[in-house]
Amino acid sequence: MKTLVIVTHPNIETSRINKRWAAELRKHSELMTVHELYSTYPDGKIDVEREQKLIEAHDNIVFQFPLYWYSSPPLLKQWLDEVFTYSWAYGSTGDKLRNRKLGLAISLGGKESDFGKDGDIPFTINEITIPFQATCSYTGMNFLPIFTVYGAEYHLTDEQIEQSAIDYVKYIVEIVQSGEKATV
Repeated sequence: MKTLVIVTHPNIETSRINKRWAAELRKHSELMTVHELYSTYPDGKIDVEREQKLIEAHDNIVFQFPLYWYSSPPLLKQWLDEVFTYSWAYGSTGDKLRNRKLGLAISLGGKESDFGKDGDIPFTINEITIPFQATCSYTGMNFLPIFTVYGAEYHLTDEQIEQSAIDYVKYIVEIVQSGEKATV
């Protein structure tokens, strides 16, 4: 059971968290494929057939990205619009995503206490990601718990980032691939 991790960070080389996560995941290539959208499509011209074949070769998908204005970076939205086509992803014959699992791995600048009814942002990460959940429902995928790391703006220590990379691999192995609840 192999997982496709779609990394969408427009400045991955300057990212401490997403860059470290991708590097850690690459150590487990027998379990997962790391696919960086901005590196693959710097011009924004997506090869839809290639992307669909890549998905079909994997059992699970994880979208990894930093939260940008309460959503994903723009290339991931474009990718979804172009790759999840009628009669492939949905519609009367569109079943290529059905029964696959979808996880999200999100780095957030704010602290966890900033999100929720008592925070500066009165929405939880589960509420903010409802469009992804709706996409799963519409295409027959199974939406998984979200892997998050808060506080990117607050200068996480190297040790905290390192631990998050280890926890992220554990999330993919225990939650995404086996469907069991991880203890991260």
